[in-house]
Amino acid sequence: MTEHAYLIVLLPLFSFLTIVFALRWKEQVSAVFSVGMIATSLIMSIMVLIETLGHQGDYYAAAFSIVELGAFKLQLGMLIDPLTAMMLVVVTSIGTCVEIYSIGYMKDDPRFSRFFAYLSLFLFSMLGLVISDNFFMTFIFWELVGLTSYLLIGFWFEKKSAADACKKAFLTTRVGDLGFIVGLLMIMYYCGTFNYAEVFTMIGAGAVPSGIVTILAIGVFCGAVGKSAQFPLHAWLPDAMEGPTPVSAIVHSATMVAAGVYLVARTMSIFIASAEASMVVAVIGIATSLMAATIALVQVDIKRILAYSTISQLGYMIMALGLYGVDTANGHHSPGFYAGTFHLMTHAFFKSLLFMGAGSVIHAVHTNDIMEMGGLWKKMKYTAPVFLIGSLSIAGFPLTSGFFSKDEIVATTFGHPVFTVLTLLIAFMTAFYMWRLCFLTFFGEPRVAHRYEHAHESPNTMTYPLFFLAFMAIFAGWTGIPALKHGFASFVAHGEGYVPHADWVNYIVSSIVGLSGIGLAYLMYIKKSISADKIAEKFKPLYNLFWNKWYFDEIYQAAIIDPIMTFGRWMWTFDGKIIDGAVNGMATLTMWWADVKMWIDKWIIDGAVNGAGFIVRMAGSVLKYLQTGRMQFYLILSMILVIVMILLKFEIAHINIEWPSMTVIFIIAVLALSIASRFVSEDANQESENEK
Repeated sequence: MTEHAYLIVLLPLFSFLTIVFALRWKEQVSAVFSVGMIATSLIMSIMVLIETLGHQGDYYAAAFSIVELGAFKLQLGMLIDPLTAMMLVVVTSIGTCVEIYSIGYMKDDPRFSRFFAYLSLFLFSMLGLVISDNFFMTFIFWELVGLTSYLLIGFWFEKKSAADACKKAFLTTRVGDLGFIVGLLMIMYYCGTFNYAEVFTMIGAGAVPSGIVTILAIGVFCGAVGKSAQFPLHAWLPDAMEGPTPVSAIVHSATMVAAGVYLVARTMSIFIASAEASMVVAVIGIATSLMAATIALVQVDIKRILAYSTISQLGYMIMALGLYGVDTANGHHSPGFYAGTFHLMTHAFFKSLLFMGAGSVIHAVHTNDIMEMGGLWKKMKYTAPVFLIGSLSIAGFPLTSGFFSKDEIVATTFGHPVFTVLTLLIAFMTAFYMWRLCFLTFFGEPRVAHRYEHAHESPNTMTYPLFFLAFMAIFAGWTGIPALKHGFASFVAHGEGYVPHADWVNYIVSSIVGLSGIGLAYLMYIKKSISADKIAEKFKPLYNLFWNKWYFDEIYQAAIIDPIMTFGRWMWTFDGKIIDGAVNGMATLTMWWADVKMWIDKWIIDGAVNGAGFIVRMAGSVLKYLQTGRMQFYLILSMILVIVMILLKFEIAHINIEWPSMTVIFIIAVLALSIASRFVSEDANQESENEK
């Protein structure tokens, strides 16, 4: 099955094309077809995972060239190794759950079929990214993931907030992608290839200068910062909640935000070669995680709380990957790689569960504000318990998936005291804000009566996927138990008997931290022995800082957006007043000059021509009477001309006739003859008429 793994990628693409060209008018058929295609991909992914396990994690690679320029090749290919096999199962399983869930959630949407077409294209993009064996192919699917997320986040584009959110996500991630492109160009220049194996081999052998490795590693990481919403490019992810909840569930768990973490994990060999780049990764990760956790403490929008939780958990993973170390015992990746990828898997299941559970709650009460909820445990017998399971898992409650993966992340920080303290602090805050959400939503008395009265459980298509995800939120992390022969640890370590670093002391400390966070939330929102309002008032500046999301939106507005807009308006004014002014001025001058030339042409040139014509016409109207047709008149005229010629010849000096006078006499004579000829002609014509 492994050699046919490309079909896992192509089936969602086939679903997209079929819906667009054949099924878009048949809503239920398009939904069932889309679910069938991704479910088939899931079955094939499980088979690939089993085969990879059977081969002790050995990888399979296949590729073909599409462009060859000397020794340089652009290839399309696939790489199936433990990381790929795990991600294929995660993406397809959650994709299947989300699509089934969407049948109920998007039931009455006018663009129902389009939504499933976009989901299919989204899953195709992510699966193509996962299976890629080179940076060139990765970048193609990387951009496709960005495009499809833009389409899904802005699916309800008639809402201005949704349209703004998708643009914000698209443009923010483009900033990170610029750094990614720089990293890729440096890889091409210094390595002469995009193939993962060849690039990693050259960097590992020292063929690329260490300073260059650091720069290109940070460039690659910039792409991950954008896609995985890490500081300072994290601001787009909370606004992405404007999309339908199924979109939030899949974006925040197994696709777009997971892409950045997956990229760092896939390129770990580059970061291992640069301690400086790895420390940048770790610092960005822990800073992002801490910042997002503090914001989640005070939010009241159920989806935004989960969004900032996602940012925080992604920071956890990024930090762990940055604190990689080197496992000198067996030469394989360290606890950081294991913990980061392990938490990537478990987080995908419980975070998709939480988002779909939140969507079920919103579907029931028609509000996102947890302060308008309360007491929903009695109304939502299915959604409430599975949501609590997801909350226990993300809080690291013992024996849940999050318990095992989060403790491994804590274990990676040993030897870095600052990271350890901050990691435990974040774990405490995570448990607190998640159970603050649970207590305010499902327990206590209803705070808005009409919302509670109209609350109801969601349809089966929305609740059944929650049961599967709740099961995975509990048991997916059990694959990390060291005693398992084919557990996650041995799987990642290619069967070398890798042992996770978390021990019983680690488990106990982390459990105490998580339970303490849950206990504090219980005291504040159930027992009310601690007043949340008084604490907020006492620490008002800090509360305002967290409530306003550290003022990042305001800072970006003032430092980036407003200057750009001001510069744009100035450029528009410059263009309108100077550039357009010069163009319009030249046009006005040209039109004025054209008017002058038209006047000259009309009154001078045409006037002279028309005047000459008028003179000729007038002269002709007089001289035409010289043409009488009578022989007598012509003889008299000839005699006069002869006399004039004689006078001119002999110049009768004693008479002293001057040339002007002679000319006047001549003209008068001719006119007299013309008038006479006119009367003669009229008389002749009259006689002719009388004769008739």
